[in-house]
Amino acid sequence: MQKYRLLAATAASAAVACALGSAPARAQSTGSLDFENSEIVVTGKVDNGIAGLKIPDTPKAKQVMTQELIARQTPGQSVDDIINMMPGVSFQNNDGYGSSGGTLMIRGFDDSRISQTFDGIPLNDTGNYAIYSNQMLDPELIEQVNVNLGTTDVDSPTASASGSTVNYRSIVPDHEFGARMVGTLGDYNKMRIFGMINTGDLNSSGTRAWFAASKDTYDVAYGGVGKIDKTQLNAKIYQPLGDNGDFISLAGHYNVNHNNYYPSVRLVTDAYPNNTGVNSSSSGRFPTSKAERDDYSLDNCTAAAGVTGVADAATTCGSSWEWRYNPSRTWNIRMNSKFTLSDRLTLTVDPYIQYTSANGGGTVSAKEGSYTGTTANPVSAISGYIGGTPYFGGVDLNGDGDTLDTVLLSAPSQTETWRLGVLASLIYDLSDTQRFRVSYAWDRGRHRQTGELGYVNSNGFASSYFNNDNPLVDADGNVLQKRDRLSYAILHQISGEYSGEFGALKINAGLALKNLRRNLTQNCLTTSASGSVTCFGSNAEDQATYEAYLASLGTTYTGAMHKTFSYTRALPNIGATFDVAPAVTAFANYSKGLQVPGTDNLYNSFYYDGDSAAKPETTDNFDLGVRYHSGILQGSLGGWYTLFSNRLSSAYDPDTQTSIYTNLGKVERYGIDASLAVQPDSHFSASIFYSYLWSKIKDDVQTGASTYADTSGNMEGAIPHYTLGGRVQGEFGPLSVGVEAKRTGARYYNDLNTPVYTTAGVEVYGAKVPAYTTVNLDARLNAGFLGMGEKTYLQFNVTNLFDKFYVGGFDDAGVSNTSAVYAYIGAPRTISGSINMQF
Repeated sequence: MQKYRLLAATAASAAVACALGSAPARAQSTGSLDFENSEIVVTGKVDNGIAGLKIPDTPKAKQVMTQELIARQTPGQSVDDIINMMPGVSFQNNDGYGSSGGTLMIRGFDDSRISQTFDGIPLNDTGNYAIYSNQMLDPELIEQVNVNLGTTDVDSPTASASGSTVNYRSIVPDHEFGARMVGTLGDYNKMRIFGMINTGDLNSSGTRAWFAASKDTYDVAYGGVGKIDKTQLNAKIYQPLGDNGDFISLAGHYNVNHNNYYPSVRLVTDAYPNNTGVNSSSSGRFPTSKAERDDYSLDNCTAAAGVTGVADAATTCGSSWEWRYNPSRTWNIRMNSKFTLSDRLTLTVDPYIQYTSANGGGTVSAKEGSYTGTTANPVSAISGYIGGTPYFGGVDLNGDGDTLDTVLLSAPSQTETWRLGVLASLIYDLSDTQRFRVSYAWDRGRHRQTGELGYVNSNGFASSYFNNDNPLVDADGNVLQKRDRLSYAILHQISGEYSGEFGALKINAGLALKNLRRNLTQNCLTTSASGSVTCFGSNAEDQATYEAYLASLGTTYTGAMHKTFSYTRALPNIGATFDVAPAVTAFANYSKGLQVPGTDNLYNSFYYDGDSAAKPETTDNFDLGVRYHSGILQGSLGGWYTLFSNRLSSAYDPDTQTSIYTNLGKVERYGIDASLAVQPDSHFSASIFYSYLWSKIKDDVQTGASTYADTSGNMEGAIPHYTLGGRVQGEFGPLSVGVEAKRTGARYYNDLNTPVYTTAGVEVYGAKVPAYTTVNLDARLNAGFLGMGEKTYLQFNVTNLFDKFYVGGFDDAGVSNTSAVYAYIGAPRTISGSINMQF
């Protein structure tokens, strides 16, 4: 699976917020929500925010965005793109609509280090911790999203969050019956329809529900090949229990993406030797101008039929990334609940189940015949997926009547995950000004990673989205696949948290005790430190023959094996706020973060001594700042510092579909975040934010027995130095217009902070990827003056208004100045129009 994600669970009682006279930021679990939803924390302050933005008074540096602002964005847009207008957040969308994926960073934490939750359930992949931004909940169903810029919640059920969190919560069903439909048309043959029905109260106890569905299709922006096709179904039923805010909520989510792969391109200039122009192949290069970007297209192709008796070569039709699929099908069922056991004791329980089937990757040139070694070192004929090439042992793959050919097959990396979990909290009110809670989290992910093969049609497209549904087999009936491993990621976590108010001072302190276990089974032979494998499946006889052959050649490899890794850590989280004046609050927070190595890195360690690879990454995160709240003005200014230990860096190569990992050791990162919003009246609002970031690798990184990379004092690659942005919105009768702009600073190409060279010393890219600025426009015409209802309106959205050409997301090149990375082309100007009808 490539760079995109999903999953879900939590709900909240509107009655609680109303009873307390405020609506504080919602944390991820029902327990965190109830714990923050107390008079102790909010002390009677009402924070209604400004134009859909809130800066809650918590010890953590936190920003909140509500449906008021979410609804102004392009319908169907990913929530990860929507939060790009927050300080510290940097998101590069692969297209203007959000269903092709993107690259998320917060304070330099990449998506694998950010804990993202949907109604309380962790969304990060259980294997590599990535977030798939194209699989998020329809934005019409998101009540609000809150972002902890530099720390997690104490009960976060995560193995990967070194720092930031993104928590979004789905809407609670309305008391009144109603329906909503949103239809959108736009560039690239965009067509999306969203519909929702609210049942209203079904009985005197307040049982109510909503049901929603959406369908979204459009063309891939670059290359002229491929489609995006996304279907989503959602439902929630909500049952209040009495009139004190207790409830049970049951919800479900289903999402299917039948997408073509959105290509990344090698980030080099025309100086790259023997390049074949702008394309996604290993010999291709990145466009150097908007004109080259817009000219980037591929012609349709047709694969030639095989010829009987001839050793046909594999076709190239379908070998480019643009023809490949990157599909996913995901669903979850989640329950959230809150029970008042006494006037001082409250119980919350949030169980969930999730499923994901997804793949990404490419094609392979397969041999119809057998593997026989080399002329100098022959071996008896065997079949298997050997050295990156599948050998079928005598299967006519192209139907030409012989088994002499090399045939192009679909060969994505398939992942299937079943995930079970529960979050539970017991909250006790010690007094009117002090609370305590104890929480338990259990999360179990079964992560099955395979690489089955499938046919490629004559037009270059794979015949199936999911090859594991009907995999190809060799002459003896064995399934051939490029990888075969089974992983269990298991979390047990106990946490405690205290909150107390002492006049102007409020204190929050917590401690999480995490135990994480990784049970890993590799069924293939590992043949390199980068994770290359040779697989025979159930063909034990041919595997034994091949292992004996490797031994006779003196070739290093490791056989199939099982390993277990276990990590136990105590993670403190302590903070405070102090009311300096009625409108001014100071805040401070310290937390310790943890990321245990992902399964890819641990499997790579099977080849060598895994002690270094198995070390967990830890962070010490500090925040200190001040906030201001008044009726028309809100602002925040804060400084922060993060110290990494065992900072893991990785660079992904889509051609080989492997990652190279580097332990950068100790890394310092620090900066400032500032934001200001003003709304003098109901017709005008404005906001601005600024973030500055610097990082420093403390030591030279060891690259060999006695060699070191010159990294001491350098900044980490791929992280923007700064971000600056803002939004202005005005209303002119029934018409309202919003304009928002965002500048993203330059990013170093690698951790050496040097240009990129070929091995011959030719510079093929500079030391930095340039800064860029994008501008978005939204306009809404309310149709109420036409007698069509106050909730009926037309909306016009333009992303990247001035069609800025820029480099999108990429992984840094690590500690090599000769390694070229792949990057996504920044999303072009994209125009859409929508009609919203609601009653």
